[in-house]
Amino acid sequence: MKMVSWNVNGIRACVGKGFLDYFHSVDADIFCLQETKLQEGQINLDLEGYHQYWNYAEKKGYSGTAIFTKEKPLSCSYGVGENDSESEGRIITLEFKDFYLVNVYTPNSQRDLARLPVRLEWEVSLRNYLIDLDNKKPVILCGDLNVAHQEIDLKNPKPNKGNSGFTDEERGEMTNLLSSGFIDSFRHLYPDQTDSYTWWSYMNKV
Repeated sequence: MKMVSWNVNGIRACVGKGFLDYFHSVDADIFCLQETKLQEGQINLDLEGYHQYWNYAEKKGYSGTAIFTKEKPLSCSYGVGENDSESEGRIITLEFKDFYLVNVYTPNSQRDLARLPVRLEWEVSLRNYLIDLDNKKPVILCGDLNVAHQEIDLKNPKPNKGNSGFTDEERGEMTNLLSSGFIDSFRHLYPDQTDSYTWWSYMNKV
């Protein structure tokens, strides 16, 4: 089974830059998106052979997640557990016969760390939710987790220490998640690989 996860930073703009060409060429069984940045009815993707699931943020042009899957799931839910009214469109769970797939766009704690308390509350709720699901059947978690867990995961770890996504608190929550029995699949396969980054800042235009 082939799965793809991608923070598209706005699916409408991404479609204009060749998203559909890549989507069809990669031929994934399950394709997860984060930061779709749209509302219902703002795009119509003709993805023949795929079931589409969208979670929209109430705020326009903000956040949002989506999953496209060839196999129809047994069920689909939004939010965490009983809290299915989550307003930022950050999580979709699909239940399949043998596993749960959870696609998330974790809140950014912001440059001044103003949303760090919200972020840490999210981490606890998400971890408890995943553990509950895992007690029923295996869980695959994917998405944009907005954290660099270890120094090897950053190009310049020392000057970034304490910055959003690399605070002791956020890194600690990732440790807690892994300690709960979950596996960082990339680091499991490539424990010592460096210079493997999924995001690079354009702030300094380099």
